[in-house]
Amino acid sequence: MRIASLLPSATEIVCALGARGDLVGISHECDFPEGLSGVPVLTRPRLRPARSSREIDAAVRDVLRDALAVYDIDLDALREARPDVIVTQDLCDVCAVSLDDVRAAVARLARRDVRLVNLRPVRLDDIWADVRRVAEGIGRPAEGDALAERLRARAAAVAARAAAAPDRPRVLAVEWLDPVMIGGVWMPELIALAGGEPLVTRPGDHAPTLSPDDLAALDPDVVLIKPCGFPLERTLAEIDLLPRVLPWSSYRAAAQGRVFLADGNAFFNRPGPRIVESLEILAACVHPGLFAGERRAHARSVVRLDAALGRHAFDEG
Repeated sequence: MRIASLLPSATEIVCALGARGDLVGISHECDFPEGLSGVPVLTRPRLRPARSSREIDAAVRDVLRDALAVYDIDLDALREARPDVIVTQDLCDVCAVSLDDVRAAVARLARRDVRLVNLRPVRLDDIWADVRRVAEGIGRPAEGDALAERLRARAAAVAARAAAAPDRPRVLAVEWLDPVMIGGVWMPELIALAGGEPLVTRPGDHAPTLSPDDLAALDPDVVLIKPCGFPLERTLAEIDLLPRVLPWSSYRAAAQGRVFLADGNAFFNRPGPRIVESLEILAACVHPGLFAGERRAHARSVVRLDAALGRHAFDEG
């Protein structure tokens, strides 16, 4: 079985199913697990590098408005990879190569024996189902059933511990900084499982952009900032944006030092096996006393901020 994965979460699923050695192609954004450096890269970004969140947002909107693709497929590399199965998605044209472009590329290869496995997760149950869908597509259905059940059980165990908390803090999950977008799709479910009350979005919603007035009307107890595609260091580079894009001085979460910056590239925004680790991180933000072990385990992936934008270790205290 020769497998090409065109999105990072699918690559993580394939590897978690024990099929790392069957990968013959990955996307340019596939960076986990370790050991992928020798796998041919089949995609490339069309956008030029941008400096700020605002510039990235504007560039993406311009491309989509002109009905252009954010990413390109390297047709020569795809032809050389000779995949039997291509795992792709049609949930978000900003997250990976579009399904239409994948179909067009396969058609240009003039191969009818390539199987497309298409993923479109919007809820947690969809993620578990996608694990099974990938497993079925690559000939490992038993491994898919076992992995999906392990992930579901781990999520349930976190939820059971969080249910013992005496309160349910209001949580605002920030998906993008400038403009401010709020996490949707599976994020409200993660917040609820972590023992919090999600603000703004409901399960399955796409990420809305909020105005300053909309943001001022909220008073979250916890703010989680995890921009899509940004590792922690990249988000920290724009930390000075926070008092400008959020009603920082009026937010209870900021005053009480309950604003957290997390790695939005590795966690939360990838609907794969590490979505359960994302839940553990979130639970440790919402109920730090109940999840001290998780704070220690993920200390390198999260930073806590105080009202003066001072940085504190996630496992501090």
